[in-house]
Amino acid sequence: MELKVSSLAERPDMLDRVAGMANTWPKFVINDPVGDAYYPQIAAELPQYVQFAEDENGEVVAHAHSVPFALAAEGRGELPARGWDEVLLWAFADLRHGVRPDTVSAISITVAPHAQGLGLSGRMLTAMRDNARALGFNEVVAPVRPSAKHLEPRTPMEEYARRVRPDGLPHDPWLRVHARAGATVHSVAPASMAVAASLHDWRRWTGLPFDAAGDIEVPGALVPVRCEPEHGFAVYVEPNVWMRHRL
Repeated sequence: MELKVSSLAERPDMLDRVAGMANTWPKFVINDPVGDAYYPQIAAELPQYVQFAEDENGEVVAHAHSVPFALAAEGRGELPARGWDEVLLWAFADLRHGVRPDTVSAISITVAPHAQGLGLSGRMLTAMRDNARALGFNEVVAPVRPSAKHLEPRTPMEEYARRVRPDGLPHDPWLRVHARAGATVHSVAPASMAVAASLHDWRRWTGLPFDAAGDIEVPGALVPVRCEPEHGFAVYVEPNVWMRHRL
């Protein structure tokens, strides 16, 4: 597939088409409150950190979002245990207060359903790395959501993240794409995303009854969802894997 990769800073007219591209994210993932508040603001306020790919027909088939932040700022220094949520909060706090960023964090790489399996995720990761380098950064970090972890929701993430094949590359396909691009596994972010919602919402998102107390395995979830019918709520706390890309 021939691709043309651009940024929204270069092509602001493409915002609606990028935002409207079909995706396969589980519904509960896109209802994370931090993501609801800040993810749309990346395109609006940091368009140079949004790359998108068009196919030979001009259709948007993939996009990549990242954010700059100051990892070395006072009180930080380490990649946060609250992973994806925390780095979004840091990035926009830095932007609001004029703090100079020193690192870029990946936020998402999304491929249209009909274009999956063609290697576009790796190509967009390369585009993200190249963009960060062109903007003067020497590191990209990524709170990675392992693509096959949902098949083993009860396996501890630390164990899963460290599992390798005989060739030394990660067992997980998406972790492996990052490793092939030069990244190394740094740590697990045990509470990278948190979604607390009513049982009504969880039933609507998943089609499951959510009528029994305890841990519920949900399609697409990396760990079980904690269901508490007596409170009318269920809570999902997703771990991710921090990977570091030296540029």
